[in-house]
Amino acid sequence: MDDNVLDFQEIYTAYRPKILRYMVRLVGEHEAEDLTQDVFVKVSQALRTFRGESQLSTWIYRIASNTAIDKIRSSSYQRCAEHSLLDDPDEAEEKDAWIGEQKPSLERHLMRKEMFQCFGNHVENLPMNYQTVFVLSELGELTNSEIAETLGLSLDVVKIRLHRGRAKLLRELRTHCKAEEWL
Repeated sequence: MDDNVLDFQEIYTAYRPKILRYMVRLVGEHEAEDLTQDVFVKVSQALRTFRGESQLSTWIYRIASNTAIDKIRSSSYQRCAEHSLLDDPDEAEEKDAWIGEQKPSLERHLMRKEMFQCFGNHVENLPMNYQTVFVLSELGELTNSEIAETLGLSLDVVKIRLHRGRAKLLRELRTHCKAEEWL
């Protein structure tokens, strides 16, 4: 994408899948598609005012973060308990079959699914400030500097929240998910 010419269609094509994944992690599958569209409506409307003082990706993620936060804070927002944070493990099973490897046993499959659900539930239960930086870092693949710029935080605050969020998540996983039983 040429930095001098900001073409909305190119931006939409390049960033929509990333923003959709990010939204799924923050608000769940049921809300993610609509909020992703809201984000790109806002991007489209504000594109001509983008001054280039930050990276385009940072600017877009900032819009997405603000949109998600607004939705989460709204009185009409209620999370669906059944949405999954991670991709369905069934997809990985099909990929394994495609390359000719034997499918895992039903017991192993159920254990993996339970592990993914447990992980997802505990990421969802992180405090929002930890969850946001965790999702941007691990799933959005943003650097700490990009996260700081996106969220309007100092680099040190991002590092602290990421460290504390990971530590809290690890404690919860060790306590509740019993991952060693699944290995």
